[in-house]
Amino acid sequence: MEMVDLAIFDLDGTLVDSKDDLANSVNATLEWLGMPALDLKTVASYVGNGAPVLMRRALGEQASEADVTRALEYFLNHYQAHALDRTRPYPGIPEALERLRREDVLMAVLTNKPVRMSGRILEGLGLRDYFLRLYGGNSFERKKPDPIGVDTLLNELRVERDRAVMVGDSAVDVRTARNAGIRVIGVTYGFQPESFEADPPDEIIDQAEDIPRVIIAERSSSRGA
Repeated sequence: MEMVDLAIFDLDGTLVDSKDDLANSVNATLEWLGMPALDLKTVASYVGNGAPVLMRRALGEQASEADVTRALEYFLNHYQAHALDRTRPYPGIPEALERLRREDVLMAVLTNKPVRMSGRILEGLGLRDYFLRLYGGNSFERKKPDPIGVDTLLNELRVERDRAVMVGDSAVDVRTARNAGIRVIGVTYGFQPESFEADPPDEIIDQAEDIPRVIIAERSSSRGA
């Protein structure tokens, strides 16, 4: 991978393991509606396109828009109160971010989760200060995989496309990077590694400790030269 000046991270399934809290809030919503609970793996497979899509998938295609709207409001209120119950950084993430910061790699978060909730999670886990920018699913008129978030970050931070990389756990992140014309690293420890079969990233890694190794390898060799 050529020299990288900007690393753009997804949040859920990439930086933080939030599936328990997401599943608990989804199932609390379903219980409120008198519907059966979903297993953890199913809920995790629904994550990535934002809370409205998550609730649409959880309720099923037979649900009306009014049902989804009502469920979404309940879900967001419940999740707001419980988003940090069990959510934690993946093993190796704090160390990986610290190493990237020492190497002067700029970092940002681009997620489809609402931005205030994303900020609260990053703050609560002590990760917020690593990132120059945080954009969520309600920061722009379109969510990932639309490239608007990446384009905004590149313009604001004055980074060329060939010097940026997306890091994510699903095909949504791969398609976002492809649509924006930047490279992408896929992590297999997250929510949807199976989605890489249809949308392969440029690099695939199995543990967070490898993120800085891949990103700064060329940077280090260039400095050594």
